[in-house]
Amino acid sequence: MKPKKRRKPSPVFKALLLLAFFPAAIVAFTLVAVVAYSYYGDTVKETVKKGQERVFEVPFPEENIILYQEAAERYEIPWTLLAAHHRIETKFSTMAPLLSPVGAEGHMQFMPCTFVGWSHPTCSGQGQGEIPQADKTNPEVIAKYGGYGVDANGDGLADPYDLEDALHSAANYLAQNGAAEGDLERAIYRYNHSDEYVEDVLHYYGRFEEQYNNS
Repeated sequence: MKPKKRRKPSPVFKALLLLAFFPAAIVAFTLVAVVAYSYYGDTVKETVKKGQERVFEVPFPEENIILYQEAAERYEIPWTLLAAHHRIETKFSTMAPLLSPVGAEGHMQFMPCTFVGWSHPTCSGQGQGEIPQADKTNPEVIAKYGGYGVDANGDGLADPYDLEDALHSAANYLAQNGAAEGDLERAIYRYNHSDEYVEDVLHYYGRFEEQYNNS
């Protein structure tokens, strides 16, 4: 007797199998995702909701608090405001390189003309300027052109890539633009002309105030 030929599944049967498979696959994928999140969840820092997206938070560098406080005390502004700017500008200096596509430099993202002074003959437009590298960190040149750069550590250089210098320079800027008088929103807006930027800085300022100054 000849063996019977095995019948091929009909197209309808194949379609029914696919319909049965997809819900099972979705459930399995969801279970895997839940288990993975449960496993890795406590290694992920707090997340902050901005609009519809969620971004991973970066740890607050408590070792920098003394630097924030020293700069803020010198220029009579809240140290938590300075910390908030540091968070927004470079995520506490964790971004690399510390140079933006438009030319903002260092830990606190100063445009060269703001750091050295807008009266420098090469300064115009967005403030990149054509300032010689040696002049960018020269306190005498900065004083001559009315910039905000500060040599905080007394090494003879006002360097936006030196954290102490950068924080004092930012504190200097914020103080002269309203923060020393308590007008934080004006100072923040002058730092970066964006309502969203103001909102973001105030968000972190409020968080740091609550966490470190209201305990």
